Amino acid sequence: MRKLASIQRISKLEHIEGADSIEKATVLGWQLVVKKDEFKEGDLCVYCEIDSILPERPEFEFLKSRKMRIRTIKLRGQISQGICFTLSILPEDVVIEEGKDVTEILDITKYEPPIPANLEGIAKGRFPSFIPKTDEPRVQVVQDILDKYKNETFFYTEKLDGSSATYYFNDGRFGVCSRNLELLETEENTLWKLARLYKIEKKLKSLNRNIAIQGEIIGEFVQGNKYKLTGQDIFFFNAYDIDKHKFLNLDEFITFLKELELKTVPVLETNYKLSNNIEELVELATGKSVLNDIQREGIVLRPVKEIVDNTGRISFKAINPKFLLKYDE
Repeated sequence: MRKLASIQRISKLEHIEGADSIEKATVLGWQLVVKKDEFKEGDLCVYCEIDSILPERPEFEFLKSRKMRIRTIKLRGQISQGICFTLSILPEDVVIEEGKDVTEILDITKYEPPIPANLEGIAKGRFPSFIPKTDEPRVQVVQDILDKYKNETFFYTEKLDGSSATYYFNDGRFGVCSRNLELLETEENTLWKLARLYKIEKKLKSLNRNIAIQGEIIGEFVQGNKYKLTGQDIFFFNAYDIDKHKFLNLDEFITFLKELELKTVPVLETNYKLSNNIEELVELATGKSVLNDIQREGIVLRPVKEIVDNTGRISFKAINPKFLLKYDE
């Protein structure tokens, strides 16, 4: 689970040109603005990530105009992602440990964009336990992974700003799922409309294997339709072998989707030697979308040959800060 709020160390403080009352802090791989002289390098703090919704308490009153949500902002030319608080915001009985998750202690929740009715659907049940959910960590929190796999061959794809969908065929049963739920078939639900349009049930059934495919729906009524599409479409980024409990490698995935005549998300690079420099990776994420002349949301990076270690599947995302600023994220 994502640590929205945790006890972290301020690894660096830097001067911001032209600014007398603020300075740039580095926490994990994040860069953010803090009040000058509030912290020293090496201090522990409570760091709250972007997309955190803070409770209505006096110490968080300054966020009320932003509906209590932490977003990416720019101050004196410096991009700031997250907020550092002193340890005094924690209850007195909390044991102070670097890395400790204090999300629940502070009653902080994650911002989730509202789901349009055409995507929400009618719940049939919870998301199936035999398929991993789609949720990559941000590059700013995976420095250990970057160091471990530096110079390994990775590929990266464009991260599309839409709504995730999972389709599966397992033991003779076809299922359609949103991010958190399996959905009943209805005429108006977009996930089911796309399933019928692309004959996904028939295609998965023909494979004679238990398989799941996961993709991103974009288009009209989805996240403001940034790509200016007519109607909706889906681009796939994962294929998961349910019986083997593993995702398909890149070459297998590309071949698999071609055979099914389904679209993949834009594959931007297939022979990338992984850097362990977070700033370089964020810069790599910055650029225009393949699908339209807009800032892309970012990129998703994975090894060409799937790797699963004690941390889980190696897969993470780098988000384009220009995208976050433009769309107030």
